[in-house]
Amino acid sequence: MTAPVTGPLFSLRGAGVRFGDSWALRGVDLEVSAGERVALVGPSGAGKTTLISLLNGSRRPSEGEVRVLGADLSSIRPAQLRRLQRRIGTVYQQHHLVGPLRVVHNVNAGRLGHWTLLQALRSLISPAEVATTEAALARVGIAEKLYERTDTLSGGQQQRVALARVLVQAPLAILGDEPIASLDPARAEEIMALLADLAAADGRALVVSLHAVEHALRHCDRLVGLRQGRVVFDAPAAAVPRSLVAQLYRIDPCSFGADEGAA
Repeated sequence: MTAPVTGPLFSLRGAGVRFGDSWALRGVDLEVSAGERVALVGPSGAGKTTLISLLNGSRRPSEGEVRVLGADLSSIRPAQLRRLQRRIGTVYQQHHLVGPLRVVHNVNAGRLGHWTLLQALRSLISPAEVATTEAALARVGIAEKLYERTDTLSGGQQQRVALARVLVQAPLAILGDEPIASLDPARAEEIMALLADLAAADGRALVVSLHAVEHALRHCDRLVGLRQGRVVFDAPAAAVPRSLVAQLYRIDPCSFGADEGAA
C-alpha cells in the first residue's frame, strides 16, 4: 500500500533551477493542495515548463527545497522517485503518443508503471484491462475510438487519448504543460474545460501552464504569474486585476498607472 499524503501535494521553498550560468527559476515559493486548480501564466521563457518539470520530478532543484507528495526531491532515491511519478499524471503540448499503435495501447501506457515488463509485453499482443481503458475513453468522449490507429485521429482527439492515458494512471495530481497550445481555439476550449472537469470530479489537484490567460480565468481558481523565472503574483483567479496580467506580459506599459489606480 502507498502511504497517503498529508499536507500539500507540492511544496516549494526558495526553489531555483539553473542551466549553466542562467537561472530558469529563482526563489520560487509555492504550495498546491488536493482539489486545487492552479494555472501558471506568463510570457514565453518565464519558467512555466521548468516549474512543471520540478513538480513531476523530471528535474531536481539547483537550490531550495521541493517536496512532491511529501518527498524531498533533493534526497529521494531513483526507485522512490519512480514510485512517486506513478502518482502524478502529466499532459503535454506534444501528445507523446505512438501514432501507428491503436488507441487502446497508447492509453494503456498509463499503466506501465503498475505492470511488470512481462505484463506490458503481453498487453501489446492482447490488450490488458480493456474495460478500464474503454471507461477512461468514455470519460473523455471517444470510447468508439478504442481500436482506431492513433495517427488517424484529429489533434483534439489525440489530446483526449493523452487525457485518458493519465486517467488510467489514477494519479493524485494532474499537470499540464501547455496542453492546449497546439489546438485551434474551439478545440482548446473543449480540452481545457474537460481537463478541469476531470480533475475536479475526482478531487485531484490540477496545475497547468497556459499562454492564454482567458482559459486560466475560466477554468482555474488560482493564478500564479511568472516572469523571468520568478513568481510575480499568486492569487485567486477572481482577485487578479487585468492590469496585473497586462503588466506580467508588458502590454501597453504606458497605461499601467491609470489602470492600477482604477483597480
